[in-house]
Amino acid sequence: MTRRVLLRCDSTGDLYPVTAPSPIPQAFFVSQHTWHQHLGHPGSEVLRCLVSHNFIFCNKEKPPVLCHACQLGKHVRLPFASSSTLVTSCFDIIHSDVWTSPIPSLSGYKYYVLFLDHYSQFVWAYPLLNKSDVLPKFILFRTSVHTQFKCEIKSFQCDHGGEFDNRNLHKLFSDNGIQFRFSCPKTSQQNGKSERMVRTINNLIRTLLFQANLPPTFWVEALNMAIHLLNILPSTTINNEIPYIRLFAKNPDCVWVTLEGDVI
Repeated sequence: MTRRVLLRCDSTGDLYPVTAPSPIPQAFFVSQHTWHQHLGHPGSEVLRCLVSHNFIFCNKEKPPVLCHACQLGKHVRLPFASSSTLVTSCFDIIHSDVWTSPIPSLSGYKYYVLFLDHYSQFVWAYPLLNKSDVLPKFILFRTSVHTQFKCEIKSFQCDHGGEFDNRNLHKLFSDNGIQFRFSCPKTSQQNGKSERMVRTINNLIRTLLFQANLPPTFWVEALNMAIHLLNILPSTTINNEIPYIRLFAKNPDCVWVTLEGDVI
């Protein structure tokens, strides 16, 4: 635009060679945003690395703050807000979920239902032959709570699965004053505590089976061991307290053996 000569060289034909000693003028550089588009929309750190190693050359034009194509092609769901629910005693809220195993166990089980106490992080799990067995297992669990702890379950958090959202369970809760806390349909994040516990349990099940060189059909046996271990080990959710101690107010009655063979 200023009519100033940027570069002059001799032509030996149809091409105009630029010799090595001649610096490439700024007018020949493209913007960082153009490189961003041509290289498949990498992050700014990748572009800065390429520029610093002189693999690409960019002018000093500032790139746009947001790339429209990146917004459309790489967008993710916004994170869900963390729950601010606070409880002060055991069984104020019980979280529950049902997991379906891709492989039936040796005894024919295909599912398990877990009940997780919000306050203590103590977890119970029951293998199921059918999803319809959730109701009798919950009755068994509730009876155990009545007998062992002399208290009632106040709230029950779960998703809208048919094993929970049915007439029989609604009647049982209504008759006994138990509050249903359903997550929104197709919003498993609102049932996050039980979802994360399912993942933790399944990770431990697979690890135990690999360690013991057992086939996946032994997952029910590994489930029982996983639940026991999670209940007697510190939980980061409750500041590394032990769920068993929070629930029973005493140390777990277990034997620890060190690598040297000493019994503690």
